[in-house]
Amino acid sequence: MIPTEKDDTGSVPDSRNPTKNRYCRQIILPEIGTEGQKKFKESRAVIVGLGATGSSVANSLVRAGIGQVVLIDRDLVELHNLQRQILYSEEDLNRPKAVAAAEILQKINSSVEIEAQVKDFNISNAEKLLEGADVVMDGTDNLQTRFLINDICVKNSIPWIYAGVVGTGGMVMPIIPGKTPCFRCLVPSLPGPGLLQTCDIAGVLNTVPPLIASIECTFAYQILTGQFDPKDEISYMIHIDGWRNTFDRVAVGRRPDCPCCVHGQMDFLDAVSREMITSLCGRDAIQIIPSSPMEITLEDLELRLSRLGEVRLHPYMLTFRSGTEEISVFRDGRAIIKGTRDEAMARSVYARYIGL
Repeated sequence: MIPTEKDDTGSVPDSRNPTKNRYCRQIILPEIGTEGQKKFKESRAVIVGLGATGSSVANSLVRAGIGQVVLIDRDLVELHNLQRQILYSEEDLNRPKAVAAAEILQKINSSVEIEAQVKDFNISNAEKLLEGADVVMDGTDNLQTRFLINDICVKNSIPWIYAGVVGTGGMVMPIIPGKTPCFRCLVPSLPGPGLLQTCDIAGVLNTVPPLIASIECTFAYQILTGQFDPKDEISYMIHIDGWRNTFDRVAVGRRPDCPCCVHGQMDFLDAVSREMITSLCGRDAIQIIPSSPMEITLEDLELRLSRLGEVRLHPYMLTFRSGTEEISVFRDGRAIIKGTRDEAMARSVYARYIGL
């Protein structure tokens, strides 16, 4: 068999009909065309979070032919994820989302370079993880992470797109450092505890994340092809209510006192590194991240814990169960303690079995 060469858009041409290739329906769009497809191929997109919105974003970007796609997620696939997170199946339960997503996406489009990062996105690694990005896509579920993304993107002039879904609604806002308001112009500071709806309380209508992801990706295509042109430092937040079938566009202006894009304060990026203990959205689980970077030899930990309970070693993590206690440990020392929302109890379990 004679090998077939790919054209400069990454598609395999058909000599009888040059429009019959992977991206032909996209290339004939005047908004994209051959030049736009080339720009897609040369672009690097980083997706932070691979839940309902992030998995839909990843699906669209890979099918569109974005050349490099980085998938960042700390979590494992759980049964309740399957109601709305389109890249996973029952076979993926208890596997890292980034790995499961990368495998299916690579089957969808083998010409895209896909990088899976099974990591928590935090101040110790965030700037490195976003390095080289042409656009950053929001698939997260909390404001703390979005503030950190905003700091890094403003500091390094990286376009990013804020997106969020809760209940039956969702919102999207493109942020181009130096040209539009930043995220802290929209949300100046972290709200107090209990003031925001979460997926635990409000749930998620599974038709909304793909809607929000589609708008988020369309903004990304405009940015990557150089066609997103904000006027007079005003951006727009798109808000959708999928149940009530409403679509609103809200103007957002730059705050003259914005600590980030006006005064250059990177409060979340410059925060003092410390042990981070967080409750995971939608789960009876606590995540613990050690205060200092480390590398755990999971094989040694397996030997130590095998005398105390049931241990399963995976390429990226180790799971341990003893009675009602269950813990998943990653090579960087991060751990998820399941079956509790009590931070003190989670810390005790971590210290008892990991010894850190």
